[in-house]
Amino acid sequence: MSREGDSRQTIEALLSKAASGDEHAWRGLVEAYSGRVFGLIRAQCGDADLAEEITQSTFCTIAAKIGSYTEVGRFEPWIFRIAMNRLRDEMRRRKRQARPVGDEALVGLAGTAEEPAAGEAADAERLRALKWAMGRLSDADQRIIHLRHHAGLSFRQIAEVLDQPLGTVLARQHRALKKLKELMGTQIDEDEPK
Repeated sequence: MSREGDSRQTIEALLSKAASGDEHAWRGLVEAYSGRVFGLIRAQCGDADLAEEITQSTFCTIAAKIGSYTEVGRFEPWIFRIAMNRLRDEMRRRKRQARPVGDEALVGLAGTAEEPAAGEAADAERLRALKWAMGRLSDADQRIIHLRHHAGLSFRQIAEVLDQPLGTVLARQHRALKKLKELMGTQIDEDEPK
């Protein structure tokens, strides 16, 4: 059986057991997805406390609906859609826009595994340029990048979360990354001495 098939069976088993009240299975679901949900929301709003609150709210919704949920290979898009909707609702409630992404959330996108050390000026510059460029992308472009690189969703899952055709998602991701690269090059070029 394929790795994806094994993963789907594992999720189905956890969901079934959690729906029947198995606390160990519920803990397994929370452990498997809470970090990714938190990371996505943190990247979108820039506020760790709010991200924690929304992550908890997302899992409360899952707990309330898990008994009627039937797994058909769409659990991940479902959970991330709930989280994104919770964030959107909270941002509307607060009547403010999400803040720019923090440096720590961009480290993985910049191609480094850790915060840049003081002596790693090139990595720090790339991270700064990436942060600057991300802040200039549209909300829709940022959302695509966050769903792909923070939540770790496949393009098919992103299409489900955003309720858009797969081809549209692929094209938007391509354009968003192209814009990001162009913006980063522009920022670095502007900063270099002439």
